[in-house]
Amino acid sequence: MRLFELLLFLTTIGLLALSILLRKERRSTPMFIASGIAALVMVIHWTIEGYRIQLLLSYGIAITFLAISGYGYFRKSAPRQLPRFLLGTAYTAMAIMLAVTGGLLYAFPVFKLPAPTGEYQVGTQTFHFVDTHRNETFVTAKNGKRELMVQLWYPAQAPTGKYAPMIPDTRILGYMAAEYGLPGFTFQHLKYVSSHSYAGAKVSSAQPSYPLILANPGNGSSRFLHTSQAEELASHGYIVAVIDHTYNTFATELPDGQITTNTTKNLFSPDDDYETGRESRDQLGKVLTNDVTFTLDQLQLIQSGQLPSPLQGKLDLAHIGVFGHSIGGATAYDAAYDPRITVGIDLDGGLYGLHDGKSLRKPFLFITSESYFHQLQRVIEHRVYTDAEIEQMGSTREWEEQVAEDKKLELDRMRATIAKGGQVLYIANTEHLNFTDVQFVSPVFSLLGVTGKIAPERASTVVNACMLDFFDMYLKDRDGSLMKGTDRRFPEVKLVTPLL
Repeated sequence: MRLFELLLFLTTIGLLALSILLRKERRSTPMFIASGIAALVMVIHWTIEGYRIQLLLSYGIAITFLAISGYGYFRKSAPRQLPRFLLGTAYTAMAIMLAVTGGLLYAFPVFKLPAPTGEYQVGTQTFHFVDTHRNETFVTAKNGKRELMVQLWYPAQAPTGKYAPMIPDTRILGYMAAEYGLPGFTFQHLKYVSSHSYAGAKVSSAQPSYPLILANPGNGSSRFLHTSQAEELASHGYIVAVIDHTYNTFATELPDGQITTNTTKNLFSPDDDYETGRESRDQLGKVLTNDVTFTLDQLQLIQSGQLPSPLQGKLDLAHIGVFGHSIGGATAYDAAYDPRITVGIDLDGGLYGLHDGKSLRKPFLFITSESYFHQLQRVIEHRVYTDAEIEQMGSTREWEEQVAEDKKLELDRMRATIAKGGQVLYIANTEHLNFTDVQFVSPVFSLLGVTGKIAPERASTVVNACMLDFFDMYLKDRDGSLMKGTDRRFPEVKLVTPLL
């Protein structure tokens, strides 16, 4: 909770307490002074921190007390006493309003992203790429071609000024709330969350160039929800390009002001049979993989100077990595077949295209949530669901048998990468969204099981350490100690490669 919003919340509680505890004939002056203080705090809060919908009830209480106490003070007489029943009702209503406000401030905090731990400051720039060789397939686009917004984070030279906001495109926040089935105003407080990056900062001259990492959000996610991962890698000497896969994100704002939304959810209809669902995921996957290939093509043009950018000459294209979350993790795996890409990481994503082509023969790291690992473990141990378990899951035996067959193919793909230096591990007490910055948005997500029991800050630290260790090993020729065995600093990391 920010300083002045906390002070405002506490002063409105104090106003209610004073109003109840002070005797009527002694109430006028103290209440007017206290109401004035609350109003002053409110104005400072609006000016410095910004208005929040979650504090609307507190604003109303502060203004009401200022109006009533001011009227009584300047008239030199207290307002007419309300009947005891009405007064009690008013106090009860205010107490409920304050309790609701406290709950909303807890549920939707203006959080701080973890600070990057590397030696470099971090800069960020966003690029708009149009693939003139590909038609948009998800909607009838204005120009008919596939458009992408790609944000880069990179080591920066001693920047000045303020950090860029985590989500500068604030119009998309309503669409984010809709993605979670919430009212449009729910996530408006995220416009006050700061990144640890400087917009447009100069690239650090400490090294001639920096290894490149491409990144892919999951279905219905956003590039902004991988800010902490991108900043951490950039602070350790990487240039990280996170791709907003248009029409697969919850929303993307294009340079002309158009906002695209997620139109791919219908590709995963629960009413589809298993084969249809698999075909839909493969169809989407091909588009996402082509997005990565195209983005890498554009970055090559930037490196050579054919596309003007301050990043020209700063991209080490001999050392390229890729990662992603959920279907973005599957995209990272599929994109890693590109010979230009050295290594990749899949964050809790089941693979697509399992029935096409050969296994990937290069180092690849699979980091799964604990719950997803248990699904894989069941297949490894040839355990089948009981009738009661299937009924509880709302599934069918036929469906689960087909899932198991695909998981066997997925495990084969994992084994192939292990043979080339890859790893498979899971993070204890994590769930699917612990691999994105969604985990910071609300502590309620953990209570609902959307994120795991692990603290968001700890989950971020552990996942980032694993990613950095793996990329350092293959892109910077470093030791990779965390990937080689148990590290006492990270007991949550469970290497499961021997099981495969």
